[in-house]
Amino acid sequence: MTRGVWIYFDLGIQGDYEGMYAWLDDRHAIACGENLAFVRYPFEGDLFEKIKADILDKVQVVVKDRIYVIFRDEAGNVTGKLLSGRRIRAPWTGYGSPEQEEFVDVS
Repeated sequence: MTRGVWIYFDLGIQGDYEGMYAWLDDRHAIACGENLAFVRYPFEGDLFEKIKADILDKVQVVVKDRIYVIFRDEAGNVTGKLLSGRRIRAPWTGYGSPEQEEFVDVS
């Protein structure tokens, strides 16, 4: 089976970009922005575990590296999981309005 997968990666300053770029190039990935790529990924079994093992086999990952995989699960729902690293505070945190306006449907 083949499924479309988006891969976001933040490998920091000293990350293994050569390994990640080679992995993406070998799979004919399409660039979707800085550090974001789309790839059609053939697999059997658990898609996330397969792609995780495949990337970790080719890319030297350290604790601070973040790799996030976005894909459709078995039910067809779009989901995402961190393959490496952890979530960080969003750079836009604190920019929103302090008060939430209540939405009133006037139709």
